[in-house]
Amino acid sequence: MAEVISVRFRGGAKNYYFDPRGLQVEPGTYVVVETAQGMEYARCVEANHEVPDQSVVQPLRAVVRIATENDHKAAAYNRKREKEALGICEKKIAAHNLEMKLVNVECNFEGNKIIFFFTAEGRVDFRELVKDLASVFRARIELRQIGVRDEAKMLGGLGICGRPLCCSQFLDEFIPVSIKMAKTQNLSLNPTKISGTCGRLMCCLKYEQAAYEDASKRMPKNESFVDTPDGIGNVSGVDFLREQVQVRLDSAPESPKRYKASEIRVLRSGKGSREGIEIPAERPPRAPAPEAEEAQPARFSRRPGRDPIPVSSVLAGDSRSGGEEERRSRRRPNSRGKGGPKPCQAAEKPQTPRQEKPQRPEGGRPQRAERPPARGEKPPRGEKGPVRVDKVEKLPVRAATDTTAEKKAAADRAARQQGGGQEAKPGGGSPHRRPRRRPRGKGEG
Repeated sequence: MAEVISVRFRGGAKNYYFDPRGLQVEPGTYVVVETAQGMEYARCVEANHEVPDQSVVQPLRAVVRIATENDHKAAAYNRKREKEALGICEKKIAAHNLEMKLVNVECNFEGNKIIFFFTAEGRVDFRELVKDLASVFRARIELRQIGVRDEAKMLGGLGICGRPLCCSQFLDEFIPVSIKMAKTQNLSLNPTKISGTCGRLMCCLKYEQAAYEDASKRMPKNESFVDTPDGIGNVSGVDFLREQVQVRLDSAPESPKRYKASEIRVLRSGKGSREGIEIPAERPPRAPAPEAEEAQPARFSRRPGRDPIPVSSVLAGDSRSGGEEERRSRRRPNSRGKGGPKPCQAAEKPQTPRQEKPQRPEGGRPQRAERPPARGEKPPRGEKGPVRVDKVEKLPVRAATDTTAEKKAAADRAARQQGGGQEAKPGGGSPHRRPRRRPRGKGEG
């Protein structure tokens, strides 16, 4: 076992092991390490730990020191120098009419070497450009041509999924991706849908490839001749994630059915002829349905502080929920539907048959049922207390369209206004009431 620390350089997502040589380095601390290119400025991502000797690339480089204040200033000066070099190099490229695109500039920690990264369609003769840059910066100049995937890793950005690019976030190396992966996963072969920002196939196609390859070994291919519980047919579609197949039965080819992989028996894999294939008489059994757990009814409460009402009682029309719905229906306006009952109406009221108009006795007013005195009203004279009525007979309700009754009532009102205490004309409605007597005051005799 070897004691190491993991560091990461600027712009990279790969961790490198270095020998701490007795130094206790905390994660997030910047250190100066020794590399094949010289001294470099890096950030520690994992503190002191031990790893097997097989995972260490020999010879193991050492940590020179923990970064000091002067090291931080030198790194900041190099970042400023890189920005200036980027603008100068772009002007030099335009002056030499070179078909190349400058991507990034890196300056080493010691400041004696500057690396220019660029992309181009083919090979570029940049010998004169290197001479001009060396005369300006007085340092070693290196021009390095990179691909579009490396360009996306350096520049960064957001993918079509809305997340930062995988290559610039956590991928330490580019994994090979092929169009066969898209075919295995039944993805669209449209290049615009399966390509990333760099214009190449998306790296995420590799993430689930192993799961799809394992599922394809257990699932039948398209156009396979299979036997199902409902009969024989051909496979028209495969769903690897749900492990289901879509079969077009010979008995009903216009309506394909879905089956689980365990419910079918493959008689012929892939395309081919059915000649010579023996069809077994016994159908494959259906897969057992998963045991449904005892569903506990959800409980909810409309107001805080009240006991929750189970959903089952609401669906079954419990008395508690029914009372609540009935109270709500009273506050709710009537429905405007045509010919339908009111919403949330418990029971429909039976229609009272229309009764005939009671006969009026000769020379007198119609008899009315006595009503109990209202609250706070004095009983009539000659009675000791309120009259208790066990049952009050309801008077028949006149229709609203009875214009004759309205005319009679209007004639009665006009007679009362004109005649004062006189009786109504014969043939009219009921006579007017006698005027109430004014109570006498204490001073009146």
